[in-house]
This record gives sequence, C-alpha cells and structure tokens, in this order.
Amino acid sequence: MTRVVKIGGRAQGDARLPGAIAAAHASGTPLCVVHGGGDEVTTLQRALGQEPRFVNGRRATTPEELGVVRMVLSGTVNKRLATAFMDAGVPTAGVSGEDGDLLRCVPFDHGSLGAVGTPSHVNPALLTALMDGGFVPVVSPLGRFAGDGAGCNVNGDDAAAAIAVALGATELLLVADVPGVLDDAGQSIARLGTADASALIASGVARGGMIAKLEAALRSLEHGVARVRIGGIDAIADLSLGTVITAAPITSPAP
Repeated sequence: MTRVVKIGGRAQGDARLPGAIAAAHASGTPLCVVHGGGDEVTTLQRALGQEPRFVNGRRATTPEELGVVRMVLSGTVNKRLATAFMDAGVPTAGVSGEDGDLLRCVPFDHGSLGAVGTPSHVNPALLTALMDGGFVPVVSPLGRFAGDGAGCNVNGDDAAAAIAVALGATELLLVADVPGVLDDAGQSIARLGTADASALIASGVARGGMIAKLEAALRSLEHGVARVRIGGIDAIADLSLGTVITAAPITSPAP
C-alpha cells in the first residue's frame, strides 16, 4: 500500500501543509510526494525577460527556459519542501525525476510544447529504496528524453500519475487550491467515474490546470491505480475529502 501525493504550487504556501504530510506519514502507509511550482517558475521567467506560455494547463518550455525550470523546481522548491517536512518530523529526501533514471519521457504532443515530456518509462528503484529505508521521497517533475537523454520539463500531474502507476499506488491524490473538481455551478463534486471526468473536459467545464489533473487521473486509473482524489490541503490527512475518481461507473448522480 502506497500513496502518491502531488502538491501544486499554490498549495505549497499553505501553513498547514507540513502538518498534513506529517499526519499522512504517521498513518504508516508508505508515502511519495511529487510537487509543482509553476508560479515561482513564472516569476523568475518574467524577471529574466521570458514570457511563459501555457496550453491546457501545461507550460511550453524552450531549451533555454528549461534551465529556469530546473533551477526553481529541483533547486529552490524541492529543497524548501523537503526541509519543511523534516522540520515537521518527517524523514524526507528531495530528488528530481532526472535522478536515478526515474522519469524517461517522449516529447509531449509530438514536441508542440518544446522541451516538455510525457513519461514513457518510470524506474522506481530510487523511490522504493528510499521508502524501504523509511524516507518520504519528494520529487521535482523533470525527466530525460528517452531518445537523446536531454532533460525535459514534465507536468507535475503527469509525473505523479506515472509514478503512482510504477509504484502500484493504492491512491493518487492531486492537491489543488480548490476543494475538489467543480461543476458548472462552481460546486465541488463528490464522485466521478471516468466517463464523467472525460465529459467535464469535453464540455469545457474543466479548464486550465484542472484539465491536466483529470487527464492524469484517467491515465493512472487506466493503468491500475485504484482511485484518484482531487482536493485541497485537508484531503491529505482526511481520506473522505475531495473528489473521488474511480474506474467503476457511478450509479447515482454526484451531489
């Protein structure tokens, strides 16, 4: 039994986060954390005269911009989170998807976003070694292209989904700055089947970063993860919170 928790950039600023990770770790279930940090990447890009570009919640990345992404995610954000969790009593180890041949990727959408990859192979050996040693891995979402070994940016939700599949996770939790997936009235949905999630994307109700989260959820469910939740910080420690997405069809209307 393993849980994979992906923490979005905005959620990282919540003072409750270290305590929530500590509570999850105290439950005894092996835990792996994957993080984003897009807002900080954007801030540094603009300070350097680069204007970020997004397509359906995914950041386009030139080879020059990749250095900024790597600096922020694998440097600043990764070590800040690992330190915060250690201060809360959680033994952590900050690593990158480029370490230990963890994330091998193919170009996203035939290279339309530049140096952006979609995980095609995950080597979980580094993560399992850390978890077997009692550590919580904290992973920054970068990888390497399978063809030439060049580094690439990976959407954090995509990275978390691929890692959850490789670890045989019982749950993937995608932590966002909203309490769950919202319907067209702005209300959080309690449960979704895969067909319902696909319909939210197709109808345009899901927009921006939520599209990437739902697509990642669908991929992980297709490849064996039992359930996915999308929710806020409180959903880390409280398994009843957030929107639950399962491969099984929903037999009653979601509230």
